[in-house]
Amino acid sequence: MELPGRLFSTVLLMLLLLFATEIGPMTAEGRTCESQSHRFKGICVRKSNCAAICQTEGFHGGHCRGFRRRCFCSKKC
Repeated sequence: MELPGRLFSTVLLMLLLLFATEIGPMTAEGRTCESQSHRFKGICVRKSNCAAICQTEGFHGGHCRGFRRRCFCSKKC
């Protein structure tokens, strides 16, 4: 008769751990969303150029990324 109680305790502990890791800590920053720039043309070499174009598109900043050096804009979601 001890097995169902132990099984219930184990399942309950696993569920608590699952929910605790899903919720995670709250941060003041929030999430950052990224999108490839629609106006940037050519190969992205300088982060400052990419960020300037991204600001004209309504984003907070941008950076060069990937093998093909594309400009990705970022903002807080």
